[in-house]
Amino acid sequence: MNPCGTVFLDRDGVINMDSSDYIKCWAEFFFIPGSLDAIARLTRNGYAVIVITNQSAVNRRMITLPELETIHRRLCRSACKSGGRITDIFFCPHRPDENCACRKPKPGMILAARKRYGIDLAGAVMVGDSVKDILAGQAAGCGRTVLVKTGNGMSAVHSLEEIGRPPDHVAADLDRAVGWILDLHA
Repeated sequence: MNPCGTVFLDRDGVINMDSSDYIKCWAEFFFIPGSLDAIARLTRNGYAVIVITNQSAVNRRMITLPELETIHRRLCRSACKSGGRITDIFFCPHRPDENCACRKPKPGMILAARKRYGIDLAGAVMVGDSVKDILAGQAAGCGRTVLVKTGNGMSAVHSLEEIGRPPDHVAADLDRAVGWILDLHA
């Protein structure tokens, strides 16, 4: 796909502030400081950026698909205005009880992205703030996983160590995660 590879990003808690009430409209969407600049740095350095996000608020009937698509269009426009590019956004609309193949920690969305874009997952990085993000990246065969401490990241560090599935790196936020990713190929 891109010469440097692909970086998969979780959305809530990595790019924008998470909410226990779900993000249901653009007015509830607040960027984590530095996240747009981090996406721009990945773009400038030749990485494809793909967002991989669970959005069960859709099947919980808290948000409609058109409302979610509006949020994602505005996210992509904001990234572009900051010099970045989001290649695609894959989302799972299912509730946990629906037991689909795409809801993280299952790797379905990452595998769908691989199929659509011909991604070499061994060279890909999954960045997330939760146990399910890291497990999805590992299950899909991503070469590296990075846990950020924004969102749910602080509690996830301990949980991943307890189950013997630690990420390859832990970073304070997306900006520092991108610094680590860029250093890998420096």
